[in-house]
Amino acid sequence: MNEAKQLAADVYPKVFRTDFSQQGFTLINQGSDYGSERQRQFMVELKGEFDQLEQKHRGRHLVYQSLGRFDQQVTTKPHRDGGPEESILILGYEPTMIESRVSLSDYSLCAREMGLTPFEFLDQYNPLFADGQERLAKYSTAVTDFDNTCFQVLIINNSLTSVGENRLLGVLHTAEIINPDSGFMRVVNSTMIASESEYSDGGISANEKRAFVFTDIVRRASNG
Repeated sequence: MNEAKQLAADVYPKVFRTDFSQQGFTLINQGSDYGSERQRQFMVELKGEFDQLEQKHRGRHLVYQSLGRFDQQVTTKPHRDGGPEESILILGYEPTMIESRVSLSDYSLCAREMGLTPFEFLDQYNPLFADGQERLAKYSTAVTDFDNTCFQVLIINNSLTSVGENRLLGVLHTAEIINPDSGFMRVVNSTMIASESEYSDGGISANEKRAFVFTDIVRRASNG
């Protein structure tokens, strides 16, 4: 069993959750010497394995919504990255001198216990502001083993759907940048995937996927 296949089998039930028995995210530490292109190739392979698992369990394909590389040095509040209501983020962090703290907030569970849908929670208690952040506090988990000196892959259920009908239940993510410095980069290799009834990659071409793996271009990000 190859690396991506084995890890996908372990990670899939943790991330692609449809109830609250799982946390909705997971972190894979790949060590300090894994390599940038190797990480991005792993991310592409992981998407392929998730696609096969999603076909097996829910009868639907997973397709790319976006892929890119960013220098992300802006602290963020709890948020989801837009996209379809059921979607998954696969974020590859490269080793950097820029220290950061990452946390995830189970806003789907918080909303459920408040008698709201996730959409209603975000609408009424926007976590960009203090009231929303306070309500999420006891539902938030710091990723204490996040290590800026290593290659890491963080997989997040980015969904906005409510409990029921085998729908995915999302979490919000937060990044606190400790020591931003324009002299260094904090590279995040970012992909978003989501289901589609017929197999296509949502306008993402084979050349774009290849460019994601092999490019040296890193764009400056304002959030995420």
